[in-house]
Amino acid sequence: MSVSLGLLSGGTGWLPDASTFAPRVNSVFEGLLVASVGMLVLLGSLTAAILIRYRRGSSANRATVRTATWKIEAAWTAGTTAVFLFFFWRGAAIYLDMRRIPMGGDEIDVIGRQWMWDVRYDDGRREFNELHVRVNQPVRLVLSSEDVIHSFFVPAFRLKQDLVPGKIVSAWFNPTKAGVYTLFCAQYCGTAHAEMTGRVVVLEPDQYSAWKAGNATGEGAGLTSAGRGRALYVKYGCAVCHDDPSGSRAPALAGTYGNLVRLIDGRFVRADEQFLHDAILLAPKYVVAGYVLRMPTYDGLVTETNVVDLVSYVKSLRNPPPSSTP
Repeated sequence: MSVSLGLLSGGTGWLPDASTFAPRVNSVFEGLLVASVGMLVLLGSLTAAILIRYRRGSSANRATVRTATWKIEAAWTAGTTAVFLFFFWRGAAIYLDMRRIPMGGDEIDVIGRQWMWDVRYDDGRREFNELHVRVNQPVRLVLSSEDVIHSFFVPAFRLKQDLVPGKIVSAWFNPTKAGVYTLFCAQYCGTAHAEMTGRVVVLEPDQYSAWKAGNATGEGAGLTSAGRGRALYVKYGCAVCHDDPSGSRAPALAGTYGNLVRLIDGRFVRADEQFLHDAILLAPKYVVAGYVLRMPTYDGLVTETNVVDLVSYVKSLRNPPPSSTP
């Protein structure tokens, strides 16, 4: 137990926490622990008392009980149901807050692959098995897998998110304590699964600024993910259709991200990361209203890493400014 608790935070203590969610998750866990121990003591005591009182050879009265017990049964059922509903409400409230990603936080792409974590920052920096963040600054992780199912797990943050190939998912946390915390893959992913670990380094704001300045020439610096995506966008010929001024070949991509897109079958779909991911790899899945399918399927031709860069480029495109010409 002491080893596992130490891994939770890189330190020691009872259920150490390092994010805004951790104390709330702790409260539910501790409440369940107290309720379970209390129930165990109650039922164990009643069982022991009955075994002793009605043991063989005792003089206890064994006459049939004729008193109605429905009130006891009703109270027991109502009480246990109320306890269950309370814990369900507490757990659901925390879960929903974990799914509500706040605006204005840092955004970092994380790609899981056998057997490493590929971390990409919006300024082009890239790290492997290490993630640097600021204390008291919400962080949104855009997670995907390049091969098999992985699970991004930082116990000290009470953060665990599965990564399924072909899916882009989001998770967020707000670190509250500076330090170094262990990152695990919590889903068996092959031979070296146990070695797929990393570190989340939480820095004070001045330390974070110094780290960014000190890594200005590190791997990936100077060319953002959107910049790499633009190069791929041109390489694979996307610009030929999507940048056509006439707009007759394919829809313009500026301002697409985050908005509703009307499809040829009449449906409206939100253009989030998953939509853009599938529109690149599985073109026939989404055909925009007013257009015919011309785009080939890039599944197997474009890697998951390249898709992340392409999606970043599309996200960087904004609606063109309105013309000032009267």
